Amino acid sequence: MAVREYQKKRRRERIFRAAMELFRDRGFQETTATEIAKAAHVSRGTFFNYYPYKEAVLLDYGSQLLAGLREEVRRLLAQGREPVEVLRHLFRVLAEGTAREKDLLLPMFYELLNPDPVRARAAFEALPLGDLIAEILKPLREQGVLRQDFSLERMGRTLADLYFLSALRWAAYTPGRDLAEELEKNLRLLLEGMLVREAPAPGGL
Repeated sequence: MAVREYQKKRRRERIFRAAMELFRDRGFQETTATEIAKAAHVSRGTFFNYYPYKEAVLLDYGSQLLAGLREEVRRLLAQGREPVEVLRHLFRVLAEGTAREKDLLLPMFYELLNPDPVRARAAFEALPLGDLIAEILKPLREQGVLRQDFSLERMGRTLADLYFLSALRWAAYTPGRDLAEELEKNLRLLLEGMLVREAPAPGGL
């Protein structure tokens, strides 16, 4: 790595650490870009060169969290854990993390709904939860127990949307409920379907 690139990398890391510390100490909404720049010993303009808006710092944080989850998921699958069990485990971990760091994660999730398409796309690319879920589902497709008429990408994104929207609704309307329990119910509903299954005819197969 060239010296200039190394310096830029170190500067970005310094800004990131300063921002996250301030977010946790003062709150995300209460922290300004000027305060972050001062804590990181850079100019306000330099902060915006690396992060065009405060939420971009959170997207970096979310990307790091997902990288850790990806390693955990791959380890569980390599150990032979059932994919559906791994998926449920992932949702439990996501629920616990969201409840624990609600004030940091929710502004990040709202970026996925940002009316500015550039910012919404940046959030989508920084938080590829759908890709991770598709990776979990792939063995089920190979085993022939997953329907073939929808792509793994679509299924993964649908389940990722289920998590993000459930978390936002929980925070806004039902913060007193157990998010892990809410996610488990929603996940079961999506996996098993909404339609009542016909009971087999008497004596039928």
